[in-house]
Amino acid sequence: MIDLHFWPTPNGWKVTIMLEECDLAYNIIPVDIGGGDQFKPEFLRISPNNRMPAIVDHEPLDGGEPLAIFESGAILEYLGDKTGRFLPQAPRERYRTLQWVHWQMANLGPMMGNANHFKNYGRTIADDPKQLEYGTKRFVGEVDRLSGVMDAQLSVNEYLAGPEYTIADMISYPWAFLIGPMLGEGMWETFPNLKRWVDQVHARPAVERGRRVGRDLGRRERTEAEEKARQELLFNQTNDKVRDAREAAAKASA
Repeated sequence: MIDLHFWPTPNGWKVTIMLEECDLAYNIIPVDIGGGDQFKPEFLRISPNNRMPAIVDHEPLDGGEPLAIFESGAILEYLGDKTGRFLPQAPRERYRTLQWVHWQMANLGPMMGNANHFKNYGRTIADDPKQLEYGTKRFVGEVDRLSGVMDAQLSVNEYLAGPEYTIADMISYPWAFLIGPMLGEGMWETFPNLKRWVDQVHARPAVERGRRVGRDLGRRERTEAEEKARQELLFNQTNDKVRDAREAAAKASA
C-alpha cells in the first residue's frame, strides 16, 4: 500500500494519474495547503520542503522499511521503476523521457504557477495593480513560449518523449490542460499539436480517474479572514515563518 499525501492541485494530480495508470493500491492522506497542514511536523518528516505531494511506500522497491519520497518528478520516476511501466529502461529512451520530466519540473510547472499568481491571486492582495503588470507579462509570456516548445515537439512526436505514452506526459498534462484559460480564447488555434495531445491524454480513463481524486477536498467555502490567512500561508513564506515547524519535525525524528 502507498500512502499519498495529497491536495487536489496539478502537482497532486500528477501522482494520482500515475497511480491509477499503474493500478496501484493507495491511500489518500489530505494535506490542506490552505490550512497549514504542510507545516505539521509529521508531514515535514516526509517532505522537508513543506510541499505536497509526497508518498510513503509500505512495500518499497528494495523490500526494506517503508520509503518516503517527496517531489512529484522523483515520485513518478520511482513508481516507473517500481512497476516497470511508463519509464523505458533502454538508456536512450529512458533519458529522452527523463529530460522532459525535468523540463516540466523546472519550466512548465513553476512558470504556470507564477503566471497564475500574478494574473489571478495577485490582484486580490496587491495594494497597487500596477505592481502586477511586469510579473504578469513576464510569466504569461513564458507560458506562451513553453507552449510553443511543446507544440513543436508534438508536431513530430505523438507524445512528449516520442511514440510512447510515458511519465513525461503524466507530469506535464495537469499543468498543460490549464494553458487554455491562462492564455485566453483562441490560443489552441496557435498550438494545434499541443491541443491534440491534451485531448488525447485527457481521454485516457486512468487520467480522468486521477483528476477526480479528492475533488471535494478543496470546495469548502472560506470566510474572508480564512482566505486572507490562506493566502498568507501560500504566498508569504519565509525561513523565519517555517523554522519552528522544521525544528519540531527534526526533534521528532531524532
